[in-house]
Parts: sequence; C-alpha cells; structure tokens
Amino acid sequence: MSSSLDYTTLSTALEQQELFENKTWRLSPYAYAITHEEFGEIEKIGVACLEFHKALENLYLKSVQGKNILRNRELAAPWVAEYLERGKPESVVAWNRSGRLRGMFPPVIRPDLIVTKEGFSVTEMDSVPGGIGLTAFLNRLYGKSDSAILGREDLMLTGFYGAMARLAPEKHSPMIAIAVSEEAATYRPEMLWLAQELRGLGKRVYCVRPEELIPLGGALHLDIEGSPEKLDVIYRFFELYDLENIPNMDFILEAVENQEVQVAPPLRTFQEEKLALALFHHHRLEEYWKENLSRASRKVLRGLIPESWVVDPAPLPPGAVFMGPKIGSRPPADWRELSRASQKDRNLILKISGFHETAEGARSVLLGSDCSREEWSEGIDEAIERSATNPYILQRYRKPLRTRHPIYRDNGEVEDREGRTRLCPYFFNQGDSVAFGGILATFCPADKKIIHGMTDAAMLPCRLVEGKE
Repeated sequence: MSSSLDYTTLSTALEQQELFENKTWRLSPYAYAITHEEFGEIEKIGVACLEFHKALENLYLKSVQGKNILRNRELAAPWVAEYLERGKPESVVAWNRSGRLRGMFPPVIRPDLIVTKEGFSVTEMDSVPGGIGLTAFLNRLYGKSDSAILGREDLMLTGFYGAMARLAPEKHSPMIAIAVSEEAATYRPEMLWLAQELRGLGKRVYCVRPEELIPLGGALHLDIEGSPEKLDVIYRFFELYDLENIPNMDFILEAVENQEVQVAPPLRTFQEEKLALALFHHHRLEEYWKENLSRASRKVLRGLIPESWVVDPAPLPPGAVFMGPKIGSRPPADWRELSRASQKDRNLILKISGFHETAEGARSVLLGSDCSREEWSEGIDEAIERSATNPYILQRYRKPLRTRHPIYRDNGEVEDREGRTRLCPYFFNQGDSVAFGGILATFCPADKKIIHGMTDAAMLPCRLVEGKE
C-alpha cells in the first residue's frame, strides 16, 4: 500500500482551504485503489461518453426535423424530441434546436459509476458536475506522498483550462469566467480555488457570481482592477431549469446571440437528461446506435448502462403491453401495475430525468426494493402524474459491491470500514477526443444503497495499483 497521509496533515489542509460550503465528509489516510484493468475500462468509458453525446445530438436534431434517422432504411423518430422537450419553455427549446449550437458539447463529462460485482454501472452522465476543484485539490494533496495518484500532475487544472480555451481558438489568452449561481453556492469555494490556481499558472480565469458580469455593447465584461475586460468564455455552473433566477441572464443570452461570448456547457437540456440512457436501450433505436457509435463504444455502453425505460402512461390498444420491466413473468399493460409489483420485481430505480431541482444528487431517487409498497406506489403515481412535464425513468438496480477501506475516526485513529463506492472520472472535451483528469471516489457506509455525497461518506482521489488483494 502507498504511504499514508496522516490525519493532522489532511484535516489541517482541508480546514485551511474550504472546498464545499458547509459540507464535511470522512477522511482517509489512503487514496482509493484502481487497477490497471479498471483504469483501462474507465478510459474507454470516457471515449464512449463523448461518442454518445455526438450521436444523441444527431438523433435529437433529426427527430426535431422529422428526418430519417437511418442510412438505408426509412425510420423517423419524432417521439425522441417530444420526450426530450417535455416541460421545457419555448425559449429553452429554441436553444436546444439552434443551429448555432450544433457541434457544441459539454467541456467536462463525468459519468457517475457504481462499482458492482459485474463491473461498472452508470447512473448518469453529468454535464455540469461539481467536484472539479475538489478532485484537483485532493490529487495534489495525496500526490505529495503518493506517485501513483491518478491526475497528480495537475491534470484536472490543465484539462479544464484546455477544454475552455479551445472554445476561443482565436485568442492566445482568453478571458474565462466560471459563473456560479446562488443555487449552486455549495460548490463556489472549490471553483474559487480552481480559478485562483489557474491564475497562478498565468491563465485569465475568474470565479464570479452572475450578477458580477458587466454588459457593455452587447458583450459581457469583468471588472479587473477597476478596468472592464471583455469575456470570451463563460463556464456555466448553474442549471437550465433555474434560468429565470439567474441575474444578468438576459444579457448572457444576448451576448451568446451576438456571438460575443461562448457559454459552456451549451444551453441544451437534452444533453443533461437521464432519459437519454433509456433511449440507448430503446428497441426502436437499436439500429440507429449501431450506425452512429463505434463497435467498441457500443460494447462499453451496453455493459455500462442498466436496462432503462421512460415512464410514459400513453394509452395502449387492447392486448398491447409496454416494453418495460416484467411483473412476475409478463410486461405491464399499464404503468400503474408496477405499484403492485412484488419486492423482488421492484429491484428498480425510479428517478426524474432532469430539468428540475430534484434531478440533482439523489433527491428524486427511489429504490423499489428498499422502500415500502406504499412509498413505491406513491412514487409510481407521481411519475405518471408528472410525465407530461417532467418525465421519469425506471432503471434496473445494480447492487453496489461491498469493499473495505481505512477511514479516520474523529479522534484521528484509523479503522477498516466496509462500504460501497461510486467513482466519478472527469474527462475534458478536446473536440475529437477526451483528456482524462482524475477520479473522485465516494466511499459510503455499507448500509447505504443509494450512493452520493454525505456526511458519513469519504471523498477520495484514486491511485493506480497492480492488483487488489
């Protein structure tokens, strides 16, 4: 095992540099171990995620236009756009469809991976992820005593800057603002640290509140030492459902329209919907994915994405059934039949697709096999009732693997704890490829079946090892 990071060094470093506002987590003397084989799989996942984003854009735009989605066979899929546009304001739909944004993809791609006995399982492909600054900080902190830390060469910093700077290719030193909304204020400290470190490397990167953006002549500026400097790129650290609450949003949109600034991730909700994972498994789109994804990426995504379905209560003709999870030995003819499913048949995750505050973290997630029949029935009813404006998806639950990792107690003593792990690798979009930056591991207590950031979880960087014991 690598050299340990002592409790005093670790706790002091995190006390001196706040990274999440009013958030705490467990500490560990060691980074989370990743084998060479696992890292190879994770690198393939990064490539597959970018391919998936490109194929999804093509599918969505062809669906909007009513065009054939296949090369050698007639097949239109207007229902794809209908799903992805449900409940979105006209202004947001217009940006989704805008030809000006064609070919624009998230600069940071973070697939959230659950470690299971069968391998990795993705819960979402996060396009506006937190943890960028935190992971960079932890990589550097643990990397001082461990040369095997993945990303210890400040790959998070250089990867993030490279992905943003490529959006203003004509500029030698573009002016970049990381705009963090009040709704996302928890993450402001890590973004302030990230910007500060990049300025230390000679880059013009600032973390600001949206209200600090200065509109002048159809463009946006920042006040730098009393002088307004024009912005080239804005990293949007706010959610699209929250646009009405973002100060200066009208001026941001005007500047984008005037091509005076690039906003990334782009203003496109379809790139941020969990529903896209269900589209990958849709039987009517099987041929589309075969034509638009490489064989290698299709293989990766087939193993990575659990069976997923859109909860769509559209009426069916007599004798028809949904392509959905089976109840007993048969598929349902009505989504409400799922309310009566046995605990065994409820080994399913129900969650909102996106464009809502509960789509973040695990706030809308309901595990059928871990709740009462009444709670499950209420969840199904809510998904059906809200389907016209906020689609939900069902996903086959893959149980996280139990492993052990040393964790510090509050008194600085180490104990070997059993837990479950989520891995969040960060990839930075380079256009035709992705650059790896690092991996944030969330190690949760074993009794937690839904894994996310929590007070009793440990947040760790990852290290490369030859093999695990």
